[in-house]
Amino acid sequence: MLKIQGQLDRYCDGVPRRHFLQIGGLALGGLSMPAILRAEAKAKAAGREVKTGGLGHKAVIMIYLSGGPSHQDMYDLKMKAPKEIRGSFRPIETSVPGIQICEHMPLLARSMEKFTIIRSLYGSPDQHCSDTCLSGFPIGPRGRQSGRPSLGSAIARLQGPVEPSVPPFVGLTTPTRHSPYSNPGYPGFLGQAYSAFQPSGETMANMKLNGITLDRLGDRRSLLAGIDRFRRFTDRSEIYEGADAFTRQAFDVLSSNRLIQAMNLDKEDKGLRDRYGRGSSAPAFGEDAGPHWMDQFLLARRLVEAGVRCVTLSFGSWDRHGANFTRLPIQLPKLDQAVTALVEDLHRRGLDQDVSVIAWGEFGRTPRINKGGGRDHWPQASCALLAGGGMKVGQVIGSTNRLGEIPHERPVHYQDVFATLYRQLGIDPMTATIQDQAGRPQYVIDRREPVAELL
Repeated sequence: MLKIQGQLDRYCDGVPRRHFLQIGGLALGGLSMPAILRAEAKAKAAGREVKTGGLGHKAVIMIYLSGGPSHQDMYDLKMKAPKEIRGSFRPIETSVPGIQICEHMPLLARSMEKFTIIRSLYGSPDQHCSDTCLSGFPIGPRGRQSGRPSLGSAIARLQGPVEPSVPPFVGLTTPTRHSPYSNPGYPGFLGQAYSAFQPSGETMANMKLNGITLDRLGDRRSLLAGIDRFRRFTDRSEIYEGADAFTRQAFDVLSSNRLIQAMNLDKEDKGLRDRYGRGSSAPAFGEDAGPHWMDQFLLARRLVEAGVRCVTLSFGSWDRHGANFTRLPIQLPKLDQAVTALVEDLHRRGLDQDVSVIAWGEFGRTPRINKGGGRDHWPQASCALLAGGGMKVGQVIGSTNRLGEIPHERPVHYQDVFATLYRQLGIDPMTATIQDQAGRPQYVIDRREPVAELL
């Protein structure tokens, strides 16, 4: 494992630690470096090609709203329902006639023509985890994600890297005490070689490129000097002597700083960073959940531009059993700012046909407000926000009944959305399979019909 140390920072627990980039072994992009090179060679031999726009490849940014967002307080307000159902938020008009959303998301309202809302989502059980949102599969008898690969891992396996030195799958989720919130997307039966690259992963072994920091990685001469020192060590290593040609070639691509540059947000205009909203890595509201770290939306955009195919991140604290109507007016504007900045940025850069964006959680919330002013778990109905990727936008798909209890018109299963995402990434969900450990072909998703309204 190669670990490249960066600047000091402090986490929410007050302990100073270093940012670092870890490359190689289990860390580089859901693939080991040798596996990346093998996949690249295999993809070239197979002659796979997907029509793309300005980006040159298809990508997806998956935003997990940890804890389960309240569908009827965001995109599906029920103003004709009794007071104990409808709550205190008011709907506002959007740029698309006939579509109304919550008053606390005015930026989304003004750019609704770039988004699609699904109001009739269903198919995830009462499980507090990101599994369904990142793979289409809940926790089951075979474990996390029912033993199946996440979308990012499947892409890494089926399409390989765009650039040899850039991982196809990056997970930006931050650690949480409730660990199922911080799953970046597991590889399932594909194994660790296809796990997400996590820039701050704690499970990687340490092998430092001595004398090289993130600040100095931009200096090619210093980087190469560090690589030379590393090679002198590995030349004497029995492990290295037993490595194959792909492993040896892996060291040669470390001189590329493409990934390093993508992760350096200081390269961006200050005004654009302010447009995204910046934020913090600390858990939202000090709770056990994702952060209000809007910088990660910008980082996700930079990563897909650098060649990453799938980026996952978690955002906010949505398990609002209490304080629903005091916390959401703080949290919704942060999501509103970050997601609209991301999508508008993709449009400005001509990437809206190539990069799909989805934001959703593991379930919705109860129609009836509880005595603590919150809403409890409600897997019967949920919601999703989509944009980009060449999908049809400026619309609402489906509806729930009068009280927001169950899908009424056009029920959409979580896996239907995954089938759509795979299709927009150039993977046919009707035919694409991956072999499991026993060599049996498994479809990437069980429900394989994409959402027709998005195509």
